[in-house]
Amino acid sequence: MSKKKVALAFSGGLDTSYCVKYLSQDLDLEVHTVTVNTGGFSSDEEKSLSDRAKLLGAASHKTINIENEYYAKGLRYLIFGNVLRNGTYPLSVSAERVFQAIAIAEYARQIQADFIAHGSTGAGNDQIRFDMVFNILTPDLEILTPVREQKLTREQEIEYLKKHGVELDWKQTEYSINQGLWGTSVGGKETLRSDMPLPEEAYPTKVSKSEPENLTLHFEKGECVGINEIRFQNPVEAIKALNAMAAPFGIGRDIHVGDTIIGIKGRVGFEAAAPILIIKAHQALEKHVLTKWQIYWKDQLSNWYGMLMHEGQYLEPVMRDIEVFLEHSQQSVTGKVFLRLHPYRFEILGIESPFDLMDAQFASYGEINRAWTAEDAKGFAKLLANQTRIYHAVHQNQEENS
Repeated sequence: MSKKKVALAFSGGLDTSYCVKYLSQDLDLEVHTVTVNTGGFSSDEEKSLSDRAKLLGAASHKTINIENEYYAKGLRYLIFGNVLRNGTYPLSVSAERVFQAIAIAEYARQIQADFIAHGSTGAGNDQIRFDMVFNILTPDLEILTPVREQKLTREQEIEYLKKHGVELDWKQTEYSINQGLWGTSVGGKETLRSDMPLPEEAYPTKVSKSEPENLTLHFEKGECVGINEIRFQNPVEAIKALNAMAAPFGIGRDIHVGDTIIGIKGRVGFEAAAPILIIKAHQALEKHVLTKWQIYWKDQLSNWYGMLMHEGQYLEPVMRDIEVFLEHSQQSVTGKVFLRLHPYRFEILGIESPFDLMDAQFASYGEINRAWTAEDAKGFAKLLANQTRIYHAVHQNQEENS
């Protein structure tokens, strides 16, 4: 009889390496590992992951590159919505995990797997994101999570692998790094506390630029399509190029503190130079080309969109509804945004757009009006004050008569 198949989300780290060996040795399953690249792996790293999976006993390994899909179906809406969780975090890992889970579920279907598995622990957000997507897209497949179910320590996993003849370099690294197209998360002993910053050496990109640099970001209908004189065929390439230019300034570093899906507070460091610059530049352009009510309602829906994305609810139908609104709001978000980069900070110098509502032919703020008269302004102010004036008059009469 042939063995039953399990599709395992594989990152190549200790947890998923343990899962390969445990699922194949102890549960006697045919393990098919799958890595989903959302911008965090080079071609050399992809080959290394494949080699490691097979060394551990995987029957097959598959790498699926979804960079462009990840951008088109997720990141572009985070940009349209200027989504920063708690005003800080660009959802670097949150969005990434959802799209990885979707790709893994689809792969499990393709290979006709009997089980689907991941290496998440029981203390974080990723377990919920993976489980939710799997429960929706592969409801008939049992989800196996050996690390979560067995409550294993790192030392126990290493000992198990050694017992089964696996001698890899499992040297404890001081910081946990997760790199992707939309930023890199950094976890360490400092992020487990409330009172400590991450040290300089914790961040993957070292600060090597000290002289200010000016740059221009080009937007077309809300998407960043160019940097300075370079126009990119794909916004993904623009993100990568911008990150290479700005990360050496130390821009985009911060620590996010927020509420996890499972109800506890979490703290994580990150560096996300390109996401922060794109979102802030995009937001500056929108201030010029959108009306106040467009901005107001977009902020409300964007906050919901970011929250649902963070909590793994990407497949909820309301997300498609919000995306329609966000995309329609971007029709006039076209133009240039001028920035200046400095070590650890940046400035937005201004914008240029054919849709700029700050048009001098109508008025110059605080200077001169051209589209209305002084009498128009006096009448407008009187009418605008009308209801509040009546309220105060009525309440004043009530106080005098009491």
